[in-house]
Amino acid sequence: MNLVLTSQITDDTLRFTVGAAQLTAARAAEFKAGVEAARWTCVKQVEIDLGAVVFVDSSGVGALLSVVRKRPRLQRLTRLIGVRPEVGAVLELMCLQAVFDWTD
Repeated sequence: MNLVLTSQITDDTLRFTVGAAQLTAARAAEFKAGVEAARWTCVKQVEIDLGAVVFVDSSGVGALLSVVRKRPRLQRLTRLIGVRPEVGAVLELMCLQAVFDWTD
C-alpha cells in the first residue's frame, strides 16, 4: 500500500494531505520525496492534514520533522490538522509541542 501525499497552495499556505492510515518507516521516504517535490515559493504557513493517519512511528515523526527542516524560517509553527488521539499521544510523548501546533 502506497502513501498518498498531495500538496496544495492556497494564498500563502502550503497544505500537505496524507492519505494513508500509517506513517511509518515503510512510507517515510515517500513522504519526504513528496515534501521535496512541493512548490515552496511564497509560502508563509505549512499545514499537514493527518486526518487519515491512525498510527505513526519514530520514522513517521522524522518525516514530519523533514517539513520543518525544509521550510524557510516561517513566522508560525507547522500546523497539523485532524490529529487523532493516538497520533497526538506520540507527538506529546516526544515533546513536539514547540515544533508543531496541532488540532484534532
